[in-house]
Amino acid sequence: MNERTARLRQESLDAVPSLSSERAELITAFYRQNLGKYAIPVMRARAFHHICRFKTVWIGAGELIVGERGPRPKAVPTYPELTCHTAEDLRILDTRPMTRYRVAPEMIEVYEQEIIPYWQGRSLRDQLFEALPAEWHAAYEAGAFTEFMEQRAPGHTVLDDKIYGKGLRDFQADIACSLALLDFEKDPEAQDKRAQLEAMAISCDALILLAERHADEAEHLAAQEADPLRAGELRRIAQVCRRVPAQAPRDFQEALQYYWFCHQGVITELNGWDAFSPGHLDQHLWPFYQQGLREGSLTKEAARELLECFFVKFNNHTSPSKVGVTAAESGTYTDFANLNLGGLRPDGSDGSNELTDLLLDIIDEMHLLQPSSNMQVSRKTPDATLKHALRVIRNGYGFPSLFNADAVVEEQLRQGKTLEDARAGGCSGCVEVGAFGKEAYILTGYFNLSKMLELALHNGFDPRLGRQLGPQTGEATTFQSFEDLLRAFETQTRHFLDIKIRGNQIIERLYATRMPAPFLSVLTDDCIKAGKDYNAGGARYNNTFIQAVGIGSVTDSLAALQQVVFERGDLALPQLVAVLDRDFSGDEVLRQRLLNKTPKYGNDDDAADEVMVRVFRFLFQAIDGRPNGKGGAYRLEMLPTTCHVYFGQVCQASADGRRAGEPLSEGISPVQGADRQGPTAVLRSAAKMDHVKTGGTLLNMKFTPGLLEGEGGIDRLHHLVRSYFKMDGHHIQFNVVTAAKLREAQADPEAHRGLIVRVAGYSDYFCDLSLALQEEIIRRTEHEAFSQ
Repeated sequence: MNERTARLRQESLDAVPSLSSERAELITAFYRQNLGKYAIPVMRARAFHHICRFKTVWIGAGELIVGERGPRPKAVPTYPELTCHTAEDLRILDTRPMTRYRVAPEMIEVYEQEIIPYWQGRSLRDQLFEALPAEWHAAYEAGAFTEFMEQRAPGHTVLDDKIYGKGLRDFQADIACSLALLDFEKDPEAQDKRAQLEAMAISCDALILLAERHADEAEHLAAQEADPLRAGELRRIAQVCRRVPAQAPRDFQEALQYYWFCHQGVITELNGWDAFSPGHLDQHLWPFYQQGLREGSLTKEAARELLECFFVKFNNHTSPSKVGVTAAESGTYTDFANLNLGGLRPDGSDGSNELTDLLLDIIDEMHLLQPSSNMQVSRKTPDATLKHALRVIRNGYGFPSLFNADAVVEEQLRQGKTLEDARAGGCSGCVEVGAFGKEAYILTGYFNLSKMLELALHNGFDPRLGRQLGPQTGEATTFQSFEDLLRAFETQTRHFLDIKIRGNQIIERLYATRMPAPFLSVLTDDCIKAGKDYNAGGARYNNTFIQAVGIGSVTDSLAALQQVVFERGDLALPQLVAVLDRDFSGDEVLRQRLLNKTPKYGNDDDAADEVMVRVFRFLFQAIDGRPNGKGGAYRLEMLPTTCHVYFGQVCQASADGRRAGEPLSEGISPVQGADRQGPTAVLRSAAKMDHVKTGGTLLNMKFTPGLLEGEGGIDRLHHLVRSYFKMDGHHIQFNVVTAAKLREAQADPEAHRGLIVRVAGYSDYFCDLSLALQEEIIRRTEHEAFSQ
């Protein structure tokens, strides 16, 4: 880093997350004056235009890439049309110990006087909860599943390369062509399509206006600037903002700024979960980089500086605030923007280049939480490129994560995508697979597998809440075989999956009809061609994901029950259920036996792994291919963010020896501490799952720093990754830290404020995590050797 980017980085780190009422005030004023005057898509687009016209324009000292979501760095806007926070919510956000957002008293006053009176009962969250049936509410309150879109809009969207060859004026020309082709006589949807297309055109005007306002501000600052060098930079910023996004970029800086304006547009229009991502940034920027070096208009040093400024912009953006269960399932400031590096080109050739290495160097040196980063590793990825990524990983930030690009392509082909679209796609958010720029791949929420087994053991009765929650599948006394128990587990699971999917259909319909995203639709093929919104099935591909949580925990519990109750007969099932009901009180010897002497997933033990495979196959059959409300299908995914902690809190003790309230296993990782045969055994167990049938799996591993020392350590880790990917594993990521170091950070957080760890599909500051999540990470097996 040079002096400029080092200072910008530090300013970003020092900025305190806060809430801003500016967007809420602007959109509330617009709705008050205009509600009912326009079709809903046009209303949304005009509201977006109003925000872009009046929101604060921020250009910080020394910045080269400009634009903030709020009026200043880390000032997060609110979205009352989606979720209208109560005054009490705001006070909690201002005072809670973790993921706190500063909330000024003036904002609470504005909310009480202006925002809440207008949006109470009108927000989509209010409408959503009113529309969902009682069975959904009961399951949600019990922790059977969560719902992403009860506080945030559909997201997980990644841009392809379309903006680097077309400006928004070109997209407006495409919109005009689609409008001209509408058949109002024969197409009953023509009126709706016209409204949607008009809204898309207005949203393009809105972002162009926002860029022009940044140009005006840059020129204003340049006129006042005493330093001629900075004045020249500001005039250059103004020139760039006059060009993009209205027209296609011509050089490296224009390309970066164009993307950043698009990023601003998407996350200002709605608060999508996850934010937005630039996709294969090394591939998209490569032509501009080559051209600049060839013409002499760009140096490698200047390119690096621009990219570092670009990284700072991501880090200035904390996630919109969440409360309640949604905060519990994702307790982080991270907004999950994710850079894909390497991978494949649409023609199947290696996608890595000189920019891949430059970006890895920047990731290593800046080690910012955002943007998150991953390396797409194919058979064609050079060993030198993968080892470069591994050297960054060895430094202990938890990034980049590693994905099997060949499996990612195969997963998408199985879902019916073209080979070119699959190769040009990749992963976003945590581990999710999608066709970049062409797909709405929506995560709906997490599904609690351990809760399903708990209900099966109690005839559908929830012992924590004391109510009948699921179907009556038989008392524990009636199960004569392990197959009887599995059938009950599957019946409970299928029942709650049905409830969740019925609820998802209602939620998707509400977003399609009441909360369109016209600007996001401009950037997504084939919304313009179809005249349909991103939230209404306009994208070329439309997958909806359900994320199953706790596969390790439920596998170990079932394997223990199979051995102790049904194979050896050491304990009758009702007796064991009674022990679990009292959280092993007075039965510590039995708990230790269940914890240490029963088969455990993650040890290449077929007794456990075959149970895991059977549960996975059932989940796949129960979810995959079921139609969603947008012409697409439901898919299975295996990741938790931080929901494995929350789900553990709503589950009583389990037969694997886990105490009541303790976290479940995360991703497809083994239960914390249960994998005792070394990392190769973990990979062999995990590879028995058919990853290609998923939309993503998440595997966490923890190594001691000494294990990866020197080139020998890198070589061994390289072979480990290549071996797992040869077995069709989807994803793997590493924490390189000792439990002792983490204990030191717990004892003296101020001295370890910069300690970063991998949580799930993202990295975070260890000292910003809840105590329960800190303990869960510490308990993960700490591998000190590659094999035993």
